[in-house]
Amino acid sequence: QVQLVESGGGLVQPGGSLRLSCAASGSIFSINTMGWYRQAPGKERDLVASITSGGSTNYADSMKGRSTISRDNAKNTVYLQMNSMNAEDTAVYYCNARVRVPVQMWYVDVWGQGTLVTVSS
Repeated sequence: QVQLVESGGGLVQPGGSLRLSCAASGSIFSINTMGWYRQAPGKERDLVASITSGGSTNYADSMKGRSTISRDNAKNTVYLQMNSMNAEDTAVYYCNARVRVPVQMWYVDVWGQGTLVTVSS
């Protein structure tokens, strides 16, 4: 069993910054890609940013230049720093990890419970 616990969501003013964290715990052999997705009301869940175990990153076009994804492999934790935020960033943000479990050594996709980010004055 693997769990992802997100933190750092909340209310932020337009133009402000926010840092999200997501820690993985449980039966983990290794973690491949970790990422952040978001889902606004009435919309699909979309990728915000992802990072491989080697540090290669990928960003949604809307987040390039104003967000940074990073991870601490020793802590099985991924972070998302978002700057210059606007109302369109309002959404529930979900952490995702592709985890290799011990013994069976197969990969499973794990999702966090989501954390709400609201950008409003």
